[in-house]
Amino acid sequence: MQTSRGSGLPHPVMPQSGLSPVGGEVVDGLAGGEDAGGVTGPSDHVLRNRAAWDRLAADYAGPGLRNWAATEPGWGVWKVPETQLGILPPGLAGADSLELGCGTGYISAWLARRGARPVGLDNSAAQLATAAALQDRFGLHFPLIHANAEQIPLADAAFDLVISEYGASIWCDPYAWIPEAARMLRPGGQLIFLVNSVQIVLTWPDQEDLPATETLQRPYFGMHRFQWLGGDSVEFHLGHGDMIRLLRRCGFGICDLIEVQPPLGSTTRHPVATLEWARKWPCEEVWKARKSP
Repeated sequence: MQTSRGSGLPHPVMPQSGLSPVGGEVVDGLAGGEDAGGVTGPSDHVLRNRAAWDRLAADYAGPGLRNWAATEPGWGVWKVPETQLGILPPGLAGADSLELGCGTGYISAWLARRGARPVGLDNSAAQLATAAALQDRFGLHFPLIHANAEQIPLADAAFDLVISEYGASIWCDPYAWIPEAARMLRPGGQLIFLVNSVQIVLTWPDQEDLPATETLQRPYFGMHRFQWLGGDSVEFHLGHGDMIRLLRRCGFGICDLIEVQPPLGSTTRHPVATLEWARKWPCEEVWKARKSP
């Protein structure tokens, strides 16, 4: 997981650029080009976020290790249990999955342990180095691709599930990465992504690393690109209407919107909001959508 504000090939997936991912290796897929969604090169925010996450990667090695070792998935900044949220779909055995913005790769590891055949993609080479080291430590290998989720160097319709938790879902432009996710999915495939809630984005102070307030700090209409004072990275957040229209334009039917409430006594190392705040309003939301058959 890459939170906002500061902070052996198991199946045949053939990149359009000619790359051949091999389990346990980090494949460089940064060339992009017209095969990668018709985009010719990375945008400014892609380069800024790559540099930011290469710097931050060491801070996420320890949490990555804990998440790889966890007996049950815990989601978001509050680590809300999978048993409470039910984010992962049933019947993952044999499913081809792609994690966009995989960071240290722990979600793909959770999927692999449930029988899926995951591929992890991330914009940061340093994050992928941690993921590769954790693969070796736990003896669980799957392909890792160094690439931008707005220009995915893989063939169309190769996956049953595309998933992102604070990865591409906030660090890439949704008007670029969601069409790419749709391109990656087979008919009937699922898209699942966890992001900051609309409520928390509207109530954060402009200064990075300050928690949410109880008053609106900015307009709802026109939400898209955000850069917080004191930070170098760029985030993207859409209002619900804009997100619904985008998903529908990309051929998705919306299955669910989970507004996350952490349990009493939850703690977090990320100063996004107090627990009292997060018990009254959602600080995270999970979108579930299915590509039309």
